[in-house]
Amino acid sequence: MSVGFCSLHGKTALVTGGSRGIGSSVALALGRAGASVIVGYRTGREEAEAVAAQIGGRAVQADVSDPESARALVEAAGDLDILVNNAGLTRDGLLARMPDEDWHTVIETNLSSVFYTCRAVARPMMKKRAGAIVNLSSVVGLHGNAGQTNYAASKAGIIGFTKSLARELGSRNVRANVVAPGYVRTRLTEVLPEEAKQAMLQQTPLGRLGEPGDISGAVRFLCSDEASFITGEVLLVDGGLGM
Repeated sequence: MSVGFCSLHGKTALVTGGSRGIGSSVALALGRAGASVIVGYRTGREEAEAVAAQIGGRAVQADVSDPESARALVEAAGDLDILVNNAGLTRDGLLARMPDEDWHTVIETNLSSVFYTCRAVARPMMKKRAGAIVNLSSVVGLHGNAGQTNYAASKAGIIGFTKSLARELGSRNVRANVVAPGYVRTRLTEVLPEEAKQAMLQQTPLGRLGEPGDISGAVRFLCSDEASFITGEVLLVDGGLGM
């Protein structure tokens, strides 16, 4: 049992994209704070099950870019108090050469999935007059990045979506917030050329890449009762990059 600051004891949480990287860190953080966690994943079954096993949770496979699969995932998760939308991917490339498929894949996976899962939890959370939704965006969604028009559009869309959702659900005591990470040490950043990493660090006042734990701590806070008067907010966790 977890007690004290940002305790989530007695709450049930669903984390999408929870098999690795930021998603797995979020799932572990919520579980260690006392929540019962459902780890949603599309691929990486063994990794997702390993994450769930560490916190006594469950791993459930779903493709949240598909509306029926997303709805089924939310139903399988049960009576949710917390929803964290973390599932996402990149298909980088310059706009002039970007295939339609790369645009649609990123928008569907990163943005439409948020619509599908939030739509599925909205009525149950409104009915119980309680709930916390945290959607993962990116500093790129606020400032853009060359070669990422699709990714930036999806992450900027999450911000507008979440602010609108916060206005819709606030009267029923359901909160919706955004965490926007900067450059975080994950599989996506590990494959970047060294010169690209150095360029990132030079733009980051704290002078380091973020760690998944930096992001999961912020998510845990926004899910907790300590954040009960915060909704429609965008919390940058980026080492100062987005100032």
